[in-house]
Amino acid sequence: MNNQDNKKKINDIWIVTREYDGLAGAGGVKDVCRQLAEALAGKADVSVVLPMYGFITPESLGFKPAQTFQVDMHYVGVERREDVQVWELKSKEAKKSLTVYLLDAQRFKEKRGVYTYTAKDEADDPTRVSGSGHYDYFAMNVLLQKATLNLILDKGKRPDIIHCHDGHAALLPAMAREIDGLRQFFRKTGMIVTIHNAGLGYHQEVDDLPFAKAITRLPSRIIGKNLLNGRFDPFLAAAPYAVMNTVSENYARELRESPDDEMTGWLGHLLTKRGVLLQGVTNGINPDDFNPQFADKQGIAAPFSPEKGDLAGKRECRRDVVRMISSHHGLEKVTVHGFLSEHYDQPLFTLIGRLSEQKGVDMLVGALEKLLPVDEKFQVLILGSGAKEIENGLIDLTTINQYKGRICILSGYDQQLANKIYAAGDFFLIPSRYEPCGLTDYIAQLFGNLPIVHHVGGLVKVEDGRTGFAYHEPSDSALLEAMRTAVKVFRLHPEKISGMQKESVKVIHNSYTWDKIVLRYIQLYQEALSLCHKE
Repeated sequence: MNNQDNKKKINDIWIVTREYDGLAGAGGVKDVCRQLAEALAGKADVSVVLPMYGFITPESLGFKPAQTFQVDMHYVGVERREDVQVWELKSKEAKKSLTVYLLDAQRFKEKRGVYTYTAKDEADDPTRVSGSGHYDYFAMNVLLQKATLNLILDKGKRPDIIHCHDGHAALLPAMAREIDGLRQFFRKTGMIVTIHNAGLGYHQEVDDLPFAKAITRLPSRIIGKNLLNGRFDPFLAAAPYAVMNTVSENYARELRESPDDEMTGWLGHLLTKRGVLLQGVTNGINPDDFNPQFADKQGIAAPFSPEKGDLAGKRECRRDVVRMISSHHGLEKVTVHGFLSEHYDQPLFTLIGRLSEQKGVDMLVGALEKLLPVDEKFQVLILGSGAKEIENGLIDLTTINQYKGRICILSGYDQQLANKIYAAGDFFLIPSRYEPCGLTDYIAQLFGNLPIVHHVGGLVKVEDGRTGFAYHEPSDSALLEAMRTAVKVFRLHPEKISGMQKESVKVIHNSYTWDKIVLRYIQLYQEALSLCHKE
């Protein structure tokens, strides 16, 4: 293969995902998919495909009805098909060639949540417990992938690249390469699979192997040789046909080389054993999307600029949040536990996200139990929900008399409220046991809220003492010491805090904007095209 083949012009890119910001989301995947798609759209024709969940109303969002077709979705011993209506929305930006497709099928429309059942689902059917995964998750994923391939076939133009996000779309490369009727059409299409989270429970694997064979139509040999702990694993199945990457260089290294890979079921080590190089591309961010200088856009009380050292508005943002909590005004989407006194000169620790062991929030409970009694001059504000034991452990702290006015837990989630908390906080806690990339550290830094992180996975981009505070041991005592260090610097060296705030925004603009990160993905796309020639 000559150098010219390696640099083939990439004109047509398809992105397959279960999340897309502004339409459907449950985590950072939504932000990555939209921002990557928009960055690529200035360089090629980009199409994005995702399910039309029950909470999406396509007409009100400007989508127009397009193709209709049926998709083979056989069960064991039962030949069956499912109807799909496609909805289409083309970007109105002159320099962007971006089309979003929604797949309207009964299996998707009946879902009120992206991945899990909601409280309303449980009220209608007690067997569908709120927070538990959809019983037909594997069939949902297969329908998404098969319908995407059908849509591309219907359009009659072979894509240069299909970019599949997470286990939900990871079977597509195997299906495109192995199923009769697809193999020839897609033989020159490069495939890439991005693993956003390789942790146990995120692979979208299935243990009913006859069902997997029937519904995917993949040969028995593909099913049989891609088992992880006895279950058919989409990431393993994708590996021979696609370039594989995770969302940070360090997370990829941990999965390939470190004992932390145990948390994936040793997926990374098995891929390495099979000769698959799991690469890393650290996620980017669009800083303008989280610029506190535009207070109205961010929904915050006053504008300010960490990169210019102008933080006068940040105090007003803190005041606004404290008053909201006191009055409960504007907090309809969350349940309030505790409150914050008006001590605006004290450092405010914040956390926004899932209250889970993976996110290390159990260690935060332990750290706060030790720190709250010995230091009375800091406050804590947490927004999120998750494991009941962890959530209740935090809530219990708000009921202790000597801590009242110092800690507040807002159970639930509200994006507008999240921005207010980012803007109000001084320190943002990310004690994750593992973290593939992390986007909240970027967002916090852009709001002048310095992250305190467990130095693992993608969080190594936070530099201790320069753009935040970091610790290395996953324990409540190590987190406690990092929090103490941050408080000490806040009280004794406020000029250093200001310098770190400026530096962290500068580093994001210099190294982590999507216009820079997208170039790395284009390199992976070239690798994926090269892989086509080797098959």
